[in-house]
Amino acid sequence: MTKRTPWMMVLALAFSAAPALAQTQESTQSQQSSGTAQVGQTQQAPPPPTPPAQTTPPQQTPPSQTAGQDKDKKDDKKDDPDNPKNDRLFMVVANYATVEHPTVITPLHAKEKFKLGAEDAFDTYSIPLAALLAAIAQAKNDDASWGQGWLPYGKRLAAGYGDTVIGSFMTTGVFPSMLHEDPRYFRLGTGTKKARSWYALKRILVIRNDRGGTEFNFSEFGGNATAAAISLTYHTRADLNFSSWAGDYGTQIAIDVIANQCKEFWPDIRKRVLKK
Repeated sequence: MTKRTPWMMVLALAFSAAPALAQTQESTQSQQSSGTAQVGQTQQAPPPPTPPAQTTPPQQTPPSQTAGQDKDKKDDKKDDPDNPKNDRLFMVVANYATVEHPTVITPLHAKEKFKLGAEDAFDTYSIPLAALLAAIAQAKNDDASWGQGWLPYGKRLAAGYGDTVIGSFMTTGVFPSMLHEDPRYFRLGTGTKKARSWYALKRILVIRNDRGGTEFNFSEFGGNATAAAISLTYHTRADLNFSSWAGDYGTQIAIDVIANQCKEFWPDIRKRVLKK
């Protein structure tokens, strides 16, 4: 064996052992570093942060629920098919105070009674009707001292419309609220035509009160008497007498008698003609 042989064997062993030693050293260093890191973390670990306070988000109504509520509100405003509020006698005359099929009757508050009077007095067709009646009055030359022409016609129109407004509030709002009477007309709706017509006629004399009983219709007679008396203040001096007051008073009572007959039988006519 030459002199180089031992050295070559030593070098071979060194090269063969180097990777294992390097791997062992690296694993040792990594264990030491991880142990040191764990010790450092154990010693220097800051206290755990305080979790932020949980805030409850504002409750929001789901769109579907909101839509349902809006629908309910709209449904509340719709007419009851058994007691339509916006029905009109012969498609023209306001008929807000008629209960076609009275089942469960809830008494009205004073505010509701005045609302009925306002709806009737300021109805869409109230001014055209007053204009028609003013034209008839001008043709008959009522309140003759006013003369003829557009200005006298305007006076007759204002006077006639004033009669309508005052009469509606007196018979539907003021007197029923003071006397606790119900100004609505409750249809009979069944029986013979004669029986129903007689019932409608009696409703001029008898009225339902807020307690559910019946009594003399003070609202009809007292309200119209007061309205006729007030109307004398804005008519001509020639009409400031008992005869004019009695004429206006009797005319209004007669109109209400006819109106009750129409309220009783109009739903039958509407069903037959309009299929409603």
